Amino acid sequence: MSASQTGGQGASAGEALGAVLAALGPVLDVVDGVVDDAEPPEWCRRRGWDGFLLGLDAARLDACERGDAARLLGARPGVPLDLAELARAVDRLTRLPRFASSPVRLPAPALRGVAARKHEQLAVLLAVIGPMAARAARVVDVGAGRGHFARLSAELFGRPALAVERDAVVARAGAAGAAHRERDVGALPLTFVVTDACVSAPYLERADLAVGLHACGELGDRLVVESAAAGCDLALISCCLQKIRAPARAALSRAGAPLVLRRAALGLTNLTAQPVGVEGGLASWLAARETRLALRKLLRARGVELAAGEEMRGVNRRRAHAGLAALAARVLAARGLPPASAREIDAHARAAQRDHAIVRRLSLPRHLLARLVELAVVLDRATFLEEQGRFVRVATLFARAVSPRNLALAASAERRRLPRVA
Repeated sequence: MSASQTGGQGASAGEALGAVLAALGPVLDVVDGVVDDAEPPEWCRRRGWDGFLLGLDAARLDACERGDAARLLGARPGVPLDLAELARAVDRLTRLPRFASSPVRLPAPALRGVAARKHEQLAVLLAVIGPMAARAARVVDVGAGRGHFARLSAELFGRPALAVERDAVVARAGAAGAAHRERDVGALPLTFVVTDACVSAPYLERADLAVGLHACGELGDRLVVESAAAGCDLALISCCLQKIRAPARAALSRAGAPLVLRRAALGLTNLTAQPVGVEGGLASWLAARETRLALRKLLRARGVELAAGEEMRGVNRRRAHAGLAALAARVLAARGLPPASAREIDAHARAAQRDHAIVRRLSLPRHLLARLVELAVVLDRATFLEEQGRFVRVATLFARAVSPRNLALAASAERRRLPRVA
């Protein structure tokens, strides 16, 4: 059986997963217990955390929400003992090394049409997978969108690249962009295929390098399984873990079998605050959370029964940054409901503003666990590959300011192909 390596410490993916599950198992009720109003949830009252959380002053709350919750809750006096121990465990388990790289310098014409927030992500990923791409017969970009990564890899590595995308309109736009770029650099060995990689027949071959840059939810799991079946190399950076068709995600690995995460729990992994960053800072994150709270109040006042996190069903989470009026118009239309009046918008916005300070405090333990839940899914995938005899390495790919979804998994049949960690 091939050995694996998580980070650079020599621990196997299965061993790392076991440590994460030991910390996560006793608090899965916290993970599942979404705080969507000002009433302390049962998991919070039972542990006696509500008094402490509701007593947090604004400065300390703000510091915790800036990404320092594990450190602050694990070290400060007055924190309930079990909450402090949990915070220290999260801090220890989620400290990972980074894949070593010097970002590839990409010329401005090559980035035409690429969103600014993607520039550094692409430059770092291309640098890290260089040794794997050098040995691959083909690079397969799964969930490719407009195929920016596939196009850049074809241009940089001179290898055939396949962009797999389910949205025909998006794929056509990507192909048109690639054709425009070809006028500058010459013909590229690049092909677009329109198919749903979650349900299509296997499309990977043994000599491929499969890449998923922010492959969402079910697609990430499918990519792991298909790459193992094909025996090809894999580089995966996952995102939006809640994007699954089933109500819950079952583990892929035998070692991770006890871990079943409901869709709302997986959605927790997207709720990452940070002071600054390409995807927005803390102020905009908090404003979006308040807007979503107002939306829940509006929908419930309309008689809509909502499961946790379902207020945004069918609407991209970034729409919450547009404010309640614009978000409500889109969500109500999607649900076939009449538009909201100005009076409704105002009333629910004021109610959300009143309750949001309480919800923020009561939500801290859940947000503390977000990174641990994300790591559990990544390590489950890594452990599955390890169980298939692959060499595996898990580390961060870029700074969280570039994207908070920065946990990366690399797998290969040969240890020497894996990217190094710093």
